[in-house]
Amino acid sequence: MFAGDQASRALGIELLEHGPGTAVLRMTVTAAMVNGHGIAHGGLLFLLADSAFACACNSHGPVTVAAGADIDFVTSAHEGDVLTATAVQRTRYGRSGIYDVSVLRGDEVVAEFRGRSRSIGTRSKESQP
Repeated sequence: MFAGDQASRALGIELLEHGPGTAVLRMTVTAAMVNGHGIAHGGLLFLLADSAFACACNSHGPVTVAAGADIDFVTSAHEGDVLTATAVQRTRYGRSGIYDVSVLRGDEVVAEFRGRSRSIGTRSKESQP
């Protein structure tokens, strides 16, 4: 799935590890990712966490999408920071799941993300709107 994720790859996000219900991704904050306050744009931090969530929740096979997600920004990130997003499955029941993602700069927490997933089956790209 990550190989086809052009949005994440265009931002230089790398998939470092993956397994059943888990994923670790890395992104370096570039000058193009900094907002008017001189800090990393929150939407791009969300995208990093969401990409890790997507890799983790799709690790079980059926096509799975976000049903919802929340993020808490703990501190800001800056140009040149290397951020790592680690996604962990908390629970999976039927077609639904809950995943937590920690975005770190080294050992420092930058953001905490919680995603709720929903499996939608195995529709082909041709049958999707």
